[in-house]
Amino acid sequence: MTASETEARIPPLEPPFAPDIGALLERMMPPGIPPIALFRTFAHNLAMVEAMHGWGSYELGKRLSLPMRTRELVIDRVTARLGCEYEWGVHVAFFAERAGLTAEQIRSVTHGSPDDPCWADGDRSVLRLVDSLLDTAAVDHGLWADLARGFSEAQLLDLLVLAGWYHAIAFAANAAKVPLEEGAPRFADYA
Repeated sequence: MTASETEARIPPLEPPFAPDIGALLERMMPPGIPPIALFRTFAHNLAMVEAMHGWGSYELGKRLSLPMRTRELVIDRVTARLGCEYEWGVHVAFFAERAGLTAEQIRSVTHGSPDDPCWADGDRSVLRLVDSLLDTAAVDHGLWADLARGFSEAQLLDLLVLAGWYHAIAFAANAAKVPLEEGAPRFADYA
């Protein structure tokens, strides 16, 4: 690949940031952690990033009705299936261990199948949901019934919108060619 094929199409903003941008980026990150490239890329459109911040805080916060493990399975599967190594790597780096994902499960969610032996039935159903949404933009009756046995209606809605939110994030990160975060895992690390 040539440099122009790998260069960021919308380069992430670099410090020093304008005061309004700096304040927003600071609110989007845990204390003491510098803003990631994706947020610095989105900061080219301050109105958009302000709007996204609220929803992103919901999706990654305590108000989401899903446990962290389920949330991360959805995010990791969506971003892996869409080839979004940037967002997948950020989530594996920051959340995989806290979500209780093993190296074998990270490999499977990235390159494998919901039928891999490392998955319990609940996790398997979540992965099948993501695959169904990505492949057909729908969920068949049998899979829905399976999911409804383990998730409330509020959780089912969160599952669907979470998958869609990270589908949009993957589109943006891939198309803008957001540069990979230093030290974040790569797909090849789990091949």
